[in-house]
Amino acid sequence: MATAIANSGAAAFAAILAIVAQIPRGKVTTYGAVAERAGQPRRARLVGRVLGGLPEKSRLPWHRVVAAGGRIALPEGSAARERQIARLRREGVAVVMGRVDLRGHGWGSPADSIDRWLWRVGDDHDET
Repeated sequence: MATAIANSGAAAFAAILAIVAQIPRGKVTTYGAVAERAGQPRRARLVGRVLGGLPEKSRLPWHRVVAAGGRIALPEGSAARERQIARLRREGVAVVMGRVDLRGHGWGSPADSIDRWLWRVGDDHDET
């Protein structure tokens, strides 16, 4: 039983890394969308843990994964947050007030439209 759990954890880990490796330069996606694509729906925090455990010199494009609504999830003032923002900007992704516009830079994931609906990201009008 423990072996089956360990194997399923390793498979989830590998699937998450494989999805993140596919995110194209200049695009971003959300932790939730990575989880969904990796066959781990509703496991956005797992994606965060996997990416947070990567070695500092990892070549995986972890910086292309953001929180719901395009928000940079790393703590303000942290070196990791500054690295993520710098890497995104080098790829032509605008980061404004700690957020990325998913409409302009989203990687066509199913969660992008859900994030926009939930967080009203990119709405050009007010509903009354």
